[in-house]
Amino acid sequence: MNVIETEQLTKRFGTFTAVDHISFSVGEGEIFGFLGANGAGKTTAMRMLCGLSTPTSGSGKVAGFDIYKETELIKRHIGYMSQKFSLYGDLKVWENIRLYGGIYGLPEKRLKEKTDELLRVLDLEHERNTLVDALPLGWKQKLSFSVAVIHEPRIVFLDEPTGGVDPVTRRQFWELIYQAAQRGITVFVTTHYMDEAEYCNRVSIMVDGKIEALDSPAALKKTFKADNMNDVFRALARNAKRGE
Repeated sequence: MNVIETEQLTKRFGTFTAVDHISFSVGEGEIFGFLGANGAGKTTAMRMLCGLSTPTSGSGKVAGFDIYKETELIKRHIGYMSQKFSLYGDLKVWENIRLYGGIYGLPEKRLKEKTDELLRVLDLEHERNTLVDALPLGWKQKLSFSVAVIHEPRIVFLDEPTGGVDPVTRRQFWELIYQAAQRGITVFVTTHYMDEAEYCNRVSIMVDGKIEALDSPAALKKTFKADNMNDVFRALARNAKRGE
């Protein structure tokens, strides 16, 4: 069953086409990588899927809801984590968890249980009363992801979630992604780190607003006779430049 479907989805800003007639689908429980260089159109496409930006043309459904007419229903069924994280630095760790749980509509009893559970799972019980601004970047990142899925959404959208963190923390973050997928949450993740494509079930690679390739990492490496995803991306960029 597909939880994301798009057909010829397009977004223009004046004469500039940021997303250029993209069509794809994402299955339930899939880890779907949306890859490309900075400025390729990844974030713009994600914003349309999250109901935060109206497409110029094309069609799409997220969790069964229309991206034009049912944006509020989409927002209730997804989680979202931005590049800059969405935590309040002047609130304590436990206050952030309760705030977002409340926003997502968790009842009081469940909210208290979830707060204690997350603090334990993230090994942040000793930091319960610490202001978020005082946490190391990696801890902020993991906390931000955890509050994005606190309500067990059907889909979580992650926009460049591992930017600026060290390789060890990046791997730890991907462990959280795998755990979410095992619970049936579909993960839609944008990144410009090509090595992270290896962690996805399938990846879409955007170049200048267009999807130039979409398949499993293993299939893409075979198609482009490449040893790694960086080589795949470089080959796609060359082909796009030549207009192939």
